[in-house]
Amino acid sequence: MPETPVFARAACAAPHHLAAESGRAVLAEGGNAVEAMLAMAATIAVAYPHMNGIGGDGFWLVREPGGRVRAIEACGPAGRLATASRYREKGYDAIPERGPDAALTVAGAVGGWALARTYAAELGGRLPLDLLLGDAIRHARAGVAVSPSEGRYVPKELDTLHDQPGFAPTFLIDGRAPKAGEVRALPALAATLEQLAQAGLDDFYRGDVGREIAADLARVGSPVTRADMEAFRAVPRAPLSLGLAGATLYNCPPPTQGLASLMILGLYERLGTLAPGTTAHTHGLIEATKRAFRVRDAVVTDFDRLRHDPAAFLAPGRLAAEAAAIRMDRASPYPVRPVGDGDTVWMGAIDGDGLAVSYIQSVYWEFGSGVVLPGTGIAWQNRGTSFSLDPGAVNPLEPGRRPFHTLNPALAVMADGRVLSYGSMGGDGQPQFQAQVFTRYAHHRMGVADAVDAPRFLFGRTWGAESMTVKVEDRFDPGSVAALRRMGHEVEELGGPYVDSLGHAGLLVRHPGNGRVEATHDPRSDGGAAGL
Repeated sequence: MPETPVFARAACAAPHHLAAESGRAVLAEGGNAVEAMLAMAATIAVAYPHMNGIGGDGFWLVREPGGRVRAIEACGPAGRLATASRYREKGYDAIPERGPDAALTVAGAVGGWALARTYAAELGGRLPLDLLLGDAIRHARAGVAVSPSEGRYVPKELDTLHDQPGFAPTFLIDGRAPKAGEVRALPALAATLEQLAQAGLDDFYRGDVGREIAADLARVGSPVTRADMEAFRAVPRAPLSLGLAGATLYNCPPPTQGLASLMILGLYERLGTLAPGTTAHTHGLIEATKRAFRVRDAVVTDFDRLRHDPAAFLAPGRLAAEAAAIRMDRASPYPVRPVGDGDTVWMGAIDGDGLAVSYIQSVYWEFGSGVVLPGTGIAWQNRGTSFSLDPGAVNPLEPGRRPFHTLNPALAVMADGRVLSYGSMGGDGQPQFQAQVFTRYAHHRMGVADAVDAPRFLFGRTWGAESMTVKVEDRFDPGSVAALRRMGHEVEELGGPYVDSLGHAGLLVRHPGNGRVEATHDPRSDGGAAGL
């Protein structure tokens, strides 16, 4: 049984140890949890580039010591040249997955950093930007050992990825994918981060860095323009919330799938007491996922273009009706309509005052579009591939429209005052991994590390797995696997005890009274927890 690290007053958790160490260093300097997360977000962009970067998007949940929860939406819209007719004229039936035509949305993550920094200041944060970005700059300049995760990872569309502008000289070593442990520096990215530390984060959009980005995007043929960069700002949002017996849960509103994450847990509670690790627990969460995803696929779109109130689907009557449709003895059919993969990082931080942060940052697919801008060293995301060229779709491509996001960070407050920051990477798997971690800890009293370590499952696809099966790690109980098959689930055994495609999850818990923080990050990742 894994032991949970326990810290006296503050902690952070990340999928790469350098990011966790950056967060701990900021906490030790007197920084608050938001400032710690800013440092972590910058460092992880350098240390884990196959999963995220400053050319991607991010979403924040911030719970203040007084109880207010705020969300930050930092996702960029489609560029003003990103029209469906442009893609049709180029002969596309769908938006391409790699290359300049896949780099069609503004990168929002740094805008989210800027808004989060204003929150940090409101809450007493005073650390200078050069200190917050200092670790990331140093690591990018000196080089970081390629992580085991990146070393064992085989990206989708590998040849297409390696052929994209700027990719090979930035991420390959001697023309080949690097092995774990080889040191790779990112000097252009180091210079960009240093410029941001000196000129301010706004420079990414409306200063020298923004001009350089726009010029390079234009040269490669991306539909994102300088005007698009200059117009972008992250947006504060009211989070979605769900009251359960003994807890209140929070997540981000559309365009994220936070609605699905909350629905799964709301439906699960209405199925009765289902012991963890049993067939009933797994079946209940799978069936709740199917119901939640049907709603998600019909409802979730750009926040400003919503046709339905997301909160209405979290109302007790609606959840009760959905739960009543679930059979506990039989798998229901499900339309094969996967949303997509996603390579992402989730990180959490809680400080000595009880300020809690849940944050997620991504370039969507591994290394995003594959396009690396030469002037800045930024790898640009391909989040816009979630748009459809069908004008009647829920998420049609339109200039200025925000894409659908699998990203969704989570927070929870227990009735006894415990505060939880938790989440995972994993595309369609994110809501499911959140549900597994939360129910194991909150409903079934597993320890923090045990809840994250326990054998995991996924309904659907993630990380390049096209099949809509129930995927399980080989630590899963064989009797439960057989029972799920008898119920009509198609179960795919993945053949490993800890499988990357079943998420890199993390969980932090702050206890009332003594203020101690339990924190862990996934053994499936390359990180862990650090704190004071």
